[in-house]
Amino acid sequence: MRLAYLTTAYPEVSHTFIRREIEELQRRGHDILRISIRRPTQTLVDPADLAEREHTCYCLAQPILTMALRTLAAAFTRPGRMLGALRMVIAMGRKSDRGISRHIMYLIEAATLLPILKRRRVRHVHVHFGTNSAAVGRLIKQLGGPPYSMTVHGPVVFDMAIAFALGAKIEDAAFVVPISSYNGAQLRRYVGYEHWSKFHEVHCTVEPAFFDAARPIEETCNTLVCVGRLNEQKGQLLLVDAMAQLVYDHPQARLVLVGDGEMRSVIEQRITAHGLDQYITITGYATGEQVRAAMLDSRALVLPSFAEGLPVVIMEALAMTRPVISTYIAGIPELVRPNENGWLVPAGNVDELVIAMRDVMATPILRLNEMGRAGAQRARERHSVNTEVDKMERLLQNAAVATTD
Repeated sequence: MRLAYLTTAYPEVSHTFIRREIEELQRRGHDILRISIRRPTQTLVDPADLAEREHTCYCLAQPILTMALRTLAAAFTRPGRMLGALRMVIAMGRKSDRGISRHIMYLIEAATLLPILKRRRVRHVHVHFGTNSAAVGRLIKQLGGPPYSMTVHGPVVFDMAIAFALGAKIEDAAFVVPISSYNGAQLRRYVGYEHWSKFHEVHCTVEPAFFDAARPIEETCNTLVCVGRLNEQKGQLLLVDAMAQLVYDHPQARLVLVGDGEMRSVIEQRITAHGLDQYITITGYATGEQVRAAMLDSRALVLPSFAEGLPVVIMEALAMTRPVISTYIAGIPELVRPNENGWLVPAGNVDELVIAMRDVMATPILRLNEMGRAGAQRARERHSVNTEVDKMERLLQNAAVATTD
């Protein structure tokens, strides 16, 4: 089966789950064309990400003249479809904060990609994220290209569902994949019930290397780890505030922040203001191997996020038998179970976060390892590559067959 995977910027540091999905589909014999609208926005250090970048076709890397000529060709060879696409552009642009002009650019991108898809004889386009790339996928279909489906992660698309024309994208899609039950519930808010049959839950997957590397927590370990981009929604600033309280009771406690991002300097200033320089380390961007090493050297993962879909890093931590502290938001409670494999606290509540962190530090290692094993079992049941890609493969095959009927 000849497929295309379309994203806005790929690969990004946080897109390992897309790479795993593509690689497993390829292993099963499918021909996957990777397409990204633009190049990655983050610094790539993992060799697998660097290799993936070389295999990706970038729309905006096409010469401007080529993009212009392909748009004119689409207009002259299929004027009716182009007129329908322009109507679609106006409808989406009027509701969007990005305006009609930006959506005209999406139309140009769709026209640019159309000959590439035709040349590769792509039968179906699958889009990850329901944002700009899904608009391009929708316009490709309108111009006479292959049908599309999309995996919706959140939270951005739910925050701006009307601006992103989420309902219209769902209505035009062959099928839609929510990554959690919570996501599926949110999607049902934007379309009539007659479209609900399009929703098929498929979870993000955990690389087998995380399960394979699992080992018990060391008796002397007093380190907590937080893995994620350093930005507002991950809650690292509040985690630093919580750490300032934790060290009064547990001066042996340490925190490692794995990642980098736009808030690094602000977080560093907060660490210094609290006098925590000897207690908290920021690693910067890390490879998959470095992330695994940091998790293995930890007592538990802490992710005090304000907004999420369902973080892959939680799946990875549980796969490595590390309990998790996180927040009662989105799909996280579907994976993290209090008193079973972790702790859940209200998002934004520093006091509750401190209580959970103190509990982790006070819990015997034997009990933490029991919780870790329970977490690994839950991650294996819900986020196995084979199981979840089986689901995706069937959906893609059914969509491709429906196209030829």
